[in-house]
Amino acid sequence: MNDIRRTILWVVFGFSLVMLWDQWQLHNGRQATFFPKPVATAPAPTAGGAAAPATVPATSSVPTAGAAVPSSVPGDAAPAPARERITVTTDVMRLTFDTEGGSLVRTEFLDHAAETPAQKSDSNFVLLEESANRFYVAQSGLIGGDFPNHKTPMAFTGERELKPGADALTLRFESPEQNGVRLIKTYTLKRGSYDIPVRHEVVNVGAQPVAPQLYVQLVRDGNKLPGESSFYSTFTGPAVYTDEGKFQKIDFSDIEKNKAEFQKQSPDGYVAMVQHYFASAWILPQGVQREIFMRKVDTNLYATGMIAPLQPVAAGSTEAVTPVLFAGPQEEKMLEQVAPGLDLVKDYGWLTILAKPLYWLLDKLHGFIGNWGWSIVALVLVIKIAFYWLQAKGYQSMAKMKAINPRVMQLRERFKDNPQQMQQEMMRIYREEKVNPLGGCLPIVVQIPVFIALYWVLLSSVEMRNAPWILWIQDLSTPDPFFILPLVMALTTLLQTALNPQPPDPMQAKLMWFMPLIFSVMFFFFPAGLVLYWITNNVLSIAQQWLINTRMGVPPEFNLPKFR
Repeated sequence: MNDIRRTILWVVFGFSLVMLWDQWQLHNGRQATFFPKPVATAPAPTAGGAAAPATVPATSSVPTAGAAVPSSVPGDAAPAPARERITVTTDVMRLTFDTEGGSLVRTEFLDHAAETPAQKSDSNFVLLEESANRFYVAQSGLIGGDFPNHKTPMAFTGERELKPGADALTLRFESPEQNGVRLIKTYTLKRGSYDIPVRHEVVNVGAQPVAPQLYVQLVRDGNKLPGESSFYSTFTGPAVYTDEGKFQKIDFSDIEKNKAEFQKQSPDGYVAMVQHYFASAWILPQGVQREIFMRKVDTNLYATGMIAPLQPVAAGSTEAVTPVLFAGPQEEKMLEQVAPGLDLVKDYGWLTILAKPLYWLLDKLHGFIGNWGWSIVALVLVIKIAFYWLQAKGYQSMAKMKAINPRVMQLRERFKDNPQQMQQEMMRIYREEKVNPLGGCLPIVVQIPVFIALYWVLLSSVEMRNAPWILWIQDLSTPDPFFILPLVMALTTLLQTALNPQPPDPMQAKLMWFMPLIFSVMFFFFPAGLVLYWITNNVLSIAQQWLINTRMGVPPEFNLPKFR
């Protein structure tokens, strides 16, 4: 039994060293040794200083990447308006639109501070952006003919600021006539909202019926996020949701290699670009059949979007469809209200079934306490109470092991030259004392999924960004600036190890001390909120273990390591 446990521990220890070295390589700016990723390059800027716009996706009914975009309007159409950037402000966002295509090219969130150290402390977080260093925009247009698209100049009308007392702000972008078709995009910005209905009206001003298709797409570069940690990572890239295929994430590298696998036809769902804490998405109305695509459109530029056929538009008639464009923080309750399945962009992985109830409970506690740091402490306390009797069984088993440990050590000394006889005698003692050697491990194993789920809740919740706790902890989503919490976490972990029964095998005993030290070092680079949750769990575990040992008549003592 001890050999099995020793083997398992060595495997865990070895894998931890591999992961630690791999992340250390990344932390120092080098390529990962064991799990390398493709190195992203910056998008090539155009003469104007911005990355080249993406072309419309290539499908059977869509122009290829090299298809020409009309540079002028045929016939006697009105001259194209001069290209202009339109900045509009609501109570929660400052948005910039490009009159070329009526595309959204910048979103600044007024309630969320910037996260990179290079930015000023009073600057706001920017998600979509078109600049020399970043390219991340939302585009739409018509295909299926020489119709207006995201490269077509458009005329803007509308207010540029949400007035006090107003609930919504309407922006209108209208294209000139192109091949008998005029496209009108109407953005409706709502107070306190990050989802934007975008009505697309197709006006047939020609003499023949037309049957265009509407496309919506998100285009961004594949660069890493500024300030992204090397010791913990979250997904950055495109995603698809449909009722049939559910939530599907796609790596940029899979798109590059044409290996992206996702549901390509659906009457529902959305496409999204996901990153830590924030996301953007295009959502077509339920029941509208759509083709979903992902492709590389330029050097280090990737597009995900949907194509939806419109009803044939008779001469002199108008057809309209209103997709919703979302660009904002991953606030779970808000996402649930925008569209079915949109809350899944806040990705908890395979432990979603546990993580969502934990977030719900954390949110309820915060509503009562009002501080996210103390809410984390309260949540861990509630979980410890829920698992009290299960964990008590484990500590009782460990206390019994500690009581018979002197007898086990004597057996090991007596039968050190006869391992088989030693194992038989040890099993006899376990049976007589009704001790399960793994009794202290099983309760912990049962709780591991819960605490991993809680880890992802704290790591993924945008509410932790810039959320203060006490004194020097002013942002629970970033590492402790003075490393006080990681030091406390290391001390509590070592204290908890010292209270456990010392393994009979000297090598195993040393290993049980090295592992907490290694994991403690990694926690120096973890967000303060995660470290706080682990410290709280350690302190409560130590208190419970001390109480149970005392009740069982096994005086708590510290088993310090012997490295001779």
